[in-house]
Amino acid sequence: MSAPGLSIVIPAYNEERRLPATLARVAAYLAPRGDGAVELLVVDDGSEDDTAAIARTAGARVLVHAQNRGKGAAVRTGVLAARGARVLVCDADLATPIEELPRLEAALDAGADLVVGSRHVARARVEVPQPWTRRVLGATFRAMVRVALDLPVRDAMCGFKLLRRETGQAVLPDMRIDRFAFDLELVALAHRGGWRVAEVPVTWRHVGGSTVSPGRDGLRAARDLVALRLRR
Repeated sequence: MSAPGLSIVIPAYNEERRLPATLARVAAYLAPRGDGAVELLVVDDGSEDDTAAIARTAGARVLVHAQNRGKGAAVRTGVLAARGARVLVCDADLATPIEELPRLEAALDAGADLVVGSRHVARARVEVPQPWTRRVLGATFRAMVRVALDLPVRDAMCGFKLLRRETGQAVLPDMRIDRFAFDLELVALAHRGGWRVAEVPVTWRHVGGSTVSPGRDGLRAARDLVALRLRR
């Protein structure tokens, strides 16, 4: 069987409620590409609910972590296992709609190796903003990132990225961060490795029900940012 042109990797932790609608929407949007053109891959990161069973029922290829290791670890597992020539990483809540995929594909067609969907560049549209506490914490963290790291993008943390399979195979084995600052490490390593990184505007909306804790995970992300700075 020939390899698909596109793999979609969705990291999921306790997502039994949101995953059915997400997988149905993704499948419906990509159906015109034809059977075998797209691989849908869900990485169950140690869920305690029926995330894996629901994903299998929806026709996704499912990889399972025996215990929760973090979103970064789940993305790494999925991208390294993906068979598609191109790999889209997106969140289980589809905060960035799958319909934004062509914008990222156009940037890859133009020569990029890694394309980051962005909420913080011209023509980006935030339809439903985050609660003000998350916005303040996010702005503070982005300011810290600008000071600590020399990244070629403004919104490395956005969970909608498209990369060439060979880029993922080269960069991800060197990654060490398992949780939410993994986005920063991915962009930093790709940039330092000479891979072409692009940023394109996307539509984004806040979706409630996240398992992310701004306090706990914000502290982890700050710690990982310091570690990245020291490694650089």
